[in-house]
Amino acid sequence: MTDAERFYNRILSSARITVEHVLSGVKRLRIVKDVLRNTKVGFSDRIMEIACALHNWRIDFRQPVQTLNLLDLAQSYSQ
Repeated sequence: MTDAERFYNRILSSARITVEHVLSGVKRLRIVKDVLRNTKVGFSDRIMEIACALHNWRIDFRQPVQTLNLLDLAQSYSQ
């Protein structure tokens, strides 16, 4: 496998992982996972739109993860 093919595979796999994580987040809503027995036209599409909106809302309002910057910590100890 050439270096270009490896690079392309790495980019493709990172995009695939992102998409899979988003889909699993959307599927946390049980209505998306279960079989819908409603035969109205566009009903399942509307359910998916609402599930995606709820997922985006959950991501936007998630508490930020506190990070530790080791460079800043090292500089504060050296002073």
